[in-house]
Amino acid sequence: MSARILRPFVFVDRDGTLVRDSGYVHRVADYALLPGVATGLHRLADAGFQIAIVTNQSGIARGYYGEIDFARFQAHLEADLASQGVRVAGHFFCPHLPDAGCDCRKPAPGMLFAARERLGADLAASFMIGNDATDAEAAASAGCCGAVVIAPVAPPALPQRTRVATHFDEAVTLVLSEWDPAPSA
Repeated sequence: MSARILRPFVFVDRDGTLVRDSGYVHRVADYALLPGVATGLHRLADAGFQIAIVTNQSGIARGYYGEIDFARFQAHLEADLASQGVRVAGHFFCPHLPDAGCDCRKPAPGMLFAARERLGADLAASFMIGNDATDAEAAASAGCCGAVVIAPVAPPALPQRTRVATHFDEAVTLVLSEWDPAPSA
C-alpha cells in the first residue's frame, strides 16, 4: 500500500476576500470578483499550491438563502476562475449559525481538517488568506504554517505567523515570501 501524497494548499475565504461582500452574498447577479484575485491565484498555483475555498455561510441557517443558491453562486465563481485559467481543487462551507457550536465554522478548523482528508492537504505546509481574524484562528488551530488577513488595519490579537495585507496581491506576495517549498516531514 502506497503512502498518500500530501500537497500544500492555500485556503481562501470567499466573501470579502475573493468576491465583493455586500452582505450574505448568494445571488449570481451580485457576483463581483475582487481586483487581483485571478492573477494572485495564478501566482500561488505556479508556486506549487493547490487552492481551496473555505467559507462560513450562516445565511443558510438564517433562511436568507438555501444551499442551492450557495451552490449556484459557488459554481459561477469557480467557472469564472476556470475561464481565467485558475483551478480550484475544492470548496468547503459551514451553513451554521455562529452560536451553533459546530466544528466547521471558522474560527474552528473543521473545514481545513476536511480538506486534509478529502483533498490530501498538507496543513503544516499550507496557508490561509482571509479578511477576518477568524480565518487566521482557523489556520492556527489546524496547524497551518501561516495566514494573511486582508484588512485596512490589523485586527487585534492575531495568532502567531499571521501577517496583514491591504489587498489580495499583497497577501499572495506575503505567502510566497514565507513559504518553504521543501516537503514537510
